[in-house]
Amino acid sequence: MQVTNTGSVRVDLVGGTLDIEPINLIIKNVVTLNVATGLKASVKLTRTAFDGVEIHSADYNKNYLFTSAELTEDRVVYSRDFAEMSFVLQILRLFGINSHIKLELSSGAPAGSGLGGSSAMGVTLYRALCNFTGYNYDRHTAVMRVKAVESRILNQGMAGYQDYFPALTGGVLAIKGIEGEIKVEQLYSEELKEFLEKHLTLISSGQSRQSGINNWEVYKSFFDKKPEVVQGLNKIAEISFQTFNAIKTKQWDKMLSLIAEEGLEREKLFPGITTDKIRQFTSELYKDGNVIGLKMCGAGGGGCFILVHKGIGADIIAERVKAHGMTILPFVVEAPL
Repeated sequence: MQVTNTGSVRVDLVGGTLDIEPINLIIKNVVTLNVATGLKASVKLTRTAFDGVEIHSADYNKNYLFTSAELTEDRVVYSRDFAEMSFVLQILRLFGINSHIKLELSSGAPAGSGLGGSSAMGVTLYRALCNFTGYNYDRHTAVMRVKAVESRILNQGMAGYQDYFPALTGGVLAIKGIEGEIKVEQLYSEELKEFLEKHLTLISSGQSRQSGINNWEVYKSFFDKKPEVVQGLNKIAEISFQTFNAIKTKQWDKMLSLIAEEGLEREKLFPGITTDKIRQFTSELYKDGNVIGLKMCGAGGGGCFILVHKGIGADIIAERVKAHGMTILPFVVEAPL
């Protein structure tokens, strides 16, 4: 028996960090907007005769072999014995699987990119395992269970919920967390897809993200009532809600300006989210009169970012990207599944 599945990694447009509970319940009009991209996490499951679990990870370019005797609850769930494969093995445990399976996995995103590749791979794996075992698939259950596993492994507060949905739904999403529920509104249209693809360029900085700049520090600061963080997140929520309305009313130029504004507000809020290398790169492009702004992906501090521009000067952007040792990644907005 063999099962394959793929799921998009996301590019977050606005409203990241607001998807961490219960921040989403405290700030008014919280909405997170992201898009499902053509970068895909992929999973292939094969039934085997081996009394254990075999994993091939394209991301780590490694093969792993674990016997069923090794995969006890204490070791898989409550220790760090399996390091890089802990997330995968804990998802397998949700289905009671510890033998007779081979997994071939890829997150679909560069390591440390800030594109939520591990989360996308996690829910893609969960859905594939539902097919593999005959377990009833439910999107909300998939997100909540995988998010719980990832939160336990992070061990720094709750994981946000935005990263999981693009892999399961595709499209352009408005994600709103309310009491006990996460609502997802599909905003995709061919017109919006074409506009985003023309005016956003996804760039990998080539820099590893800085671990000190992460949602846990923001989370703590918010609940410690640090004024700059509380005010900053409220401002980001306001911009995100305006962006949502701009998309709903097809005010595409306003949407672009708001994405750039959110990126700037986030940079002011969390020092170091944009690196010197990225600042130097964009300052040169601003002189050409094409760039509107930039938005770091995920927690920032390196990884990927989106360049927001007027949709012209692609050759100049490409030249600058190469000169700064960066890479343009394909940015295609996937249609809803």
